[in-house]
Amino acid sequence: MPPTLYRDTGYTLRHLIENIEGGRIGLPDIQRPFVWSAAKTRDLFDSMYRGYPIGTLMFWETGAEVGTRQIGTEASDRAPQLLVVDGQQRLTALFAVLTGRKIVTKSFDEINVRIAFHPEDQTFEVTDAAIERDAHFIPDITALWARGGYKPTVRKFFQRLEHASGQALSDAAKDELEERIDRVRDLHEFRFQVVELGASADEEQVADIFVRINSEGVKLNQSDFILTLMSVHWEKGRRQLEDFSRAAVIAGLPGPSPRNAFLDPRPDQLLRVAVAVAFRRARLQHVYSVLRGKDLETGKVTVARRQEQFDRLAQAHTKVLDPTSWHEFFQCVTTAGFRSRKMITSDNALLYSYTIWLIGRHDFGLSADELRPVIARWFFMAHTTGRYSNSPESQMEFDLGRIGSLPHGDGRAFAAELDRIIAANFTGDYWDISLPNRLDTSSSRSPVLFAYQAALNILDAEMLCGNQRIRELLDPSVKPAKGIDRDNLFHPKTLAGLGITDRRQVNAIANMAYVTWPATEMANTDAPHDYWPRITDAMDPAVLERQVRWHALPVGWEQLDYPTFLERRRQLIARVVREAFESLTEEQPAYIPTAPADIIAAGESQSTEFKASARWNVYTQQADKSLRNNIVKAVCGFLNGEGGNLFIGVADDSTVLGIENDLTTLERQASVDGYELFVRQLLDSSLSTPTASTVRVRFPEVSARIVCQISVAAAGRPVFAKPTKGGNEATDFWVRVGNATKQLHGDDLLRYQEEHWG
Repeated sequence: MPPTLYRDTGYTLRHLIENIEGGRIGLPDIQRPFVWSAAKTRDLFDSMYRGYPIGTLMFWETGAEVGTRQIGTEASDRAPQLLVVDGQQRLTALFAVLTGRKIVTKSFDEINVRIAFHPEDQTFEVTDAAIERDAHFIPDITALWARGGYKPTVRKFFQRLEHASGQALSDAAKDELEERIDRVRDLHEFRFQVVELGASADEEQVADIFVRINSEGVKLNQSDFILTLMSVHWEKGRRQLEDFSRAAVIAGLPGPSPRNAFLDPRPDQLLRVAVAVAFRRARLQHVYSVLRGKDLETGKVTVARRQEQFDRLAQAHTKVLDPTSWHEFFQCVTTAGFRSRKMITSDNALLYSYTIWLIGRHDFGLSADELRPVIARWFFMAHTTGRYSNSPESQMEFDLGRIGSLPHGDGRAFAAELDRIIAANFTGDYWDISLPNRLDTSSSRSPVLFAYQAALNILDAEMLCGNQRIRELLDPSVKPAKGIDRDNLFHPKTLAGLGITDRRQVNAIANMAYVTWPATEMANTDAPHDYWPRITDAMDPAVLERQVRWHALPVGWEQLDYPTFLERRRQLIARVVREAFESLTEEQPAYIPTAPADIIAAGESQSTEFKASARWNVYTQQADKSLRNNIVKAVCGFLNGEGGNLFIGVADDSTVLGIENDLTTLERQASVDGYELFVRQLLDSSLSTPTASTVRVRFPEVSARIVCQISVAAAGRPVFAKPTKGGNEATDFWVRVGNATKQLHGDDLLRYQEEHWG
């Protein structure tokens, strides 16, 4: 029989409150600010009053001995012996009402939770101004548990009730009403069923138990556990995270303010940055154990090791919460052309870029001025490509590993490595094929649309047909006289006359521009070939020339048919984005050579995958048709991601094997031409869309062997593959995530499509 990790016990509400106040039970604010509504607190009291079950509480033994002092605090600050894992919101609500303590709202306001009781109807309500005036209510039941407050509260209630009714209450009526009020006061003897998990339970077991017994199916994540651990051993550090988050939202607090135009950080987000800086870990899977003082090899927990690990976290903590560093980093984001949170689609791109900024500043000795263009380029790439949108921890682990292999203190090597990673993502195929394809959407929240907006800011572009700078209109500190918006170049009525009414086509990114229409054109619905000559006749030719370039208008665009116009403008928008990005440094970015040997040497990544063979099984030493499915899945994954390179004839460890064995299996044309024909036919017969415009096949020689390099551009629409077994319809959706190709289903698939293509 397996050992029992828990024991069943019970506490009265009074004992729970006493233990929380005395410090034996820790009520860490994992879900702070308080997320329950006052109505849910009212319903909780109503259920208890009626004797209904309100769920089990779950505590976890911290392993702290009685009297254990918290790290970095005075002797009076003792570590709790039990933590509330499940039931925090219920206990916080009850604790706030019974003690009168204030709670913090989502907007970081401190308020009292006030619940009223109607003794005649035996109902509870959230106190408001009307209830305050209503003599039939006790407006705040907190007074029933206040020292010396019960009897005066009852007397006052009777006096108000008699005054309102104009007649005295009979003794029988008073007795009945007082009995009901007593039942409310006696709720402090309400008994809770509690599951206490032993200190031997690890965080994965606790999370699993939590999910199994939690009726709402809420999951605890690793950052929750680390915040919990901080509550036990380093409450000061957790409070600093919360104070920083609060100061980033509330204006006018004393001291340097972390308020900014891009992000309202949560404590758990800041914690992730601190952990990455301290331990070079983006996955929090093992960090909890490390902070408990556990040796991951021996499993032994020691106080000395815990102190050492918390010291490392505290040092990183100080760096992360430094207001100067915080604002210097956001200068990088501004340099990259981004002006406000309205242009940000990924908080992770901000947080992980800040992590890299901190590492560059403190571990590689780069100044803020030196870091600004480097991190601006990095953020521009990471945000535009969605680098940290899917499996962000895996991707950041990869990036931290690349940085971690560099010589400590070598700032030049640090900057060069970041530019190498950037270049591996912003390839020629990305600019020429992938980005134009990604622009084939109408989504107003697409990362590539914001990349174009950022580019216009970097280039200091004016509004089309106007003289105001777009960056000024996007500046969050400036409120324009009228809201800035994009408008259709081909008016919806014009397109309707052509039979084009689908909103995705009408409001395509390539049909929208930042434009200031002349007063005489404000109400016009003419076709471009009619209105464009009227507007440009009055414009300075030099101004017109640069605005046409910035706003990516094809030559003679007003005469083009609509599909051709969209296609050409998407290509020109991509060129503008590239021009702006490359202007972020005075010199051309130090891109890595794009030679296949260099890409292979860098190993598998988000944009690189290796397959030993497509036809010949290197283990069984015979032809194997099942290997072809791996090629289809890999290409499908790149098409649905950000594009990349698939090398056939290369082992997982970057060993070059060549495709010579594959060539021998070709029946008719045992040559690279025959091999390319095989690849083309395989992809076109297995995927839901032709690949002629998105896939290039080459046969470079690497280490004296021929390999097949399949360069894949990102697709403009979802691409599906035929299933490995059964079915002739292309129904499987694959996407490249980190250094793996992952299949998505159901809600995950729909969510990805919405985020990626809009």
